[in-house]
Amino acid sequence: MIRLSARSAMSLTLLLVGSAHASALRYAEDQAPAIINPLFTTSMAETRVSELLFQSLYADDHTLASVPQLAESGELSTDRLHMTVRLRDDVTWQDGTALTAKDVVFTVKAMKDPATASTEAGRAAFISDVREVGDRAVQFDFVRPELRPEDKLTFKILPAASFPTSPVKRTDPFRTSPIGSGPWSLVKFNDDSSVSFAANPAYHGADGRDDVGIAQITLKEIADKNYQAKLLLYESIDALVRVLPRDLAMLESNRKVELYPYQTNSWWYAGFNLDRAPFNDLKVRQALTEMLDIPAMLAPIGTGDTITGPYVPSSPFYNHDTAAYPHDPDAAAALLTAAGYTRDAGGWTKGGRKLAITVSAHRALESGQEVTINLQSQLQAQGVEVDVDFLDEAQWRQQVWKDRNYDVVLSQWTFDRNEDIREQFHSTGTRNLADLKDPEVDRLLDAARDAGDPVSRKSALRQAHQRIHDDAPMVFLWTLDSYAALSTHVRQVTVHPFTFFTWAPEWQMQ
Repeated sequence: MIRLSARSAMSLTLLLVGSAHASALRYAEDQAPAIINPLFTTSMAETRVSELLFQSLYADDHTLASVPQLAESGELSTDRLHMTVRLRDDVTWQDGTALTAKDVVFTVKAMKDPATASTEAGRAAFISDVREVGDRAVQFDFVRPELRPEDKLTFKILPAASFPTSPVKRTDPFRTSPIGSGPWSLVKFNDDSSVSFAANPAYHGADGRDDVGIAQITLKEIADKNYQAKLLLYESIDALVRVLPRDLAMLESNRKVELYPYQTNSWWYAGFNLDRAPFNDLKVRQALTEMLDIPAMLAPIGTGDTITGPYVPSSPFYNHDTAAYPHDPDAAAALLTAAGYTRDAGGWTKGGRKLAITVSAHRALESGQEVTINLQSQLQAQGVEVDVDFLDEAQWRQQVWKDRNYDVVLSQWTFDRNEDIREQFHSTGTRNLADLKDPEVDRLLDAARDAGDPVSRKSALRQAHQRIHDDAPMVFLWTLDSYAALSTHVRQVTVHPFTFFTWAPEWQMQ
């Protein structure tokens, strides 16, 4: 039996009023996207919305193999440096205008334009040039030979006509009135922070599907995750993207709910700022790592696998020979001593300065507060002074992404099946928040990028896994087991492990 306080019951009642829409799918996000533009995606909530509204040249089938979506066919040159992609002739934008080669060229050039400052720019870095070949074909030139370029041509395509000026800006009107070619279209950003979508009548799927099984979708912003599972039980929402571990048993025993396990290429980390003392000292980074009991930090928030580097254990690139840093406070103390620190009753000091750090985390990071407080407690028990700083979206974007103004950042990375870590760890990477500059890591990532066969690529990336682990630019924490929960009123559900809604056009509401 679920017992709610009077205050909680009142809040829940307000959410339930007027919530019964049997023909609509309602799903919960901790925070609704502030804008909708795939060029500026910074959260998985935004990625999921993009799956509803936009399409790509290629997308995943149910075996996670690349198949044409907006493309009709693709022809790769014998030297693998060029590819001509022919577009389907039955795709239109939701305003009825045809999707053409001009839109594809515009999207790629906008992504690559430094003035756009797209967070997705790295996904187009393998393309050196792109041009129209008539209205229905595009030629791509690649920086180097590509084995399977269709695996990378999965970014969302935007309508050129919606952007009269260049470069594209986050503040463009498109941000709140997007036009896509996907299964659903935006209806409205609502006053209660929910977002409404309706089936796109102009939609034509690559599989021949011209309609979708769900007429309306509503994203409900429910910041308090304690409410989300309760709302699913009370039938105020129909889907949870990720179930909290403590709610699994409760939902599993309810006949109105179905659980769907899925594996993500997502892992947690505590990243050091290598541009800032004392984190530019490898001994300090290793010492802080060995102070942490990572399984004990994981236990309160769920189940999963601890990791030793930048891949999940199920990845072909995970180096299973890489040994985890042990939880060893004595060894950590020896490392700090070797780095010139001494410990007294007040903690660790060097040159009269305390070893003091601030851990920054996004307020919307699921279970982030619990993990951060646990991390703080463990380090303080070993004589390290720790403050915590929970940032809202604007602060996160400014302090972490733009200014790189932090000591240690707690966050997670989520990848698609390409598992391309180059942007995170190459010295030129746009998402290299730690500012790691290791020539050997660069060499290995370059070798993997340039590899002419899968075996060579796998070998290079497994070596990169080991080398990055040795550099300790971050504490590699874990990958979580994930479960989605949907009402049994939603049928024919298959959840895409990375983007969730990729196969949602097949879902049906009963």
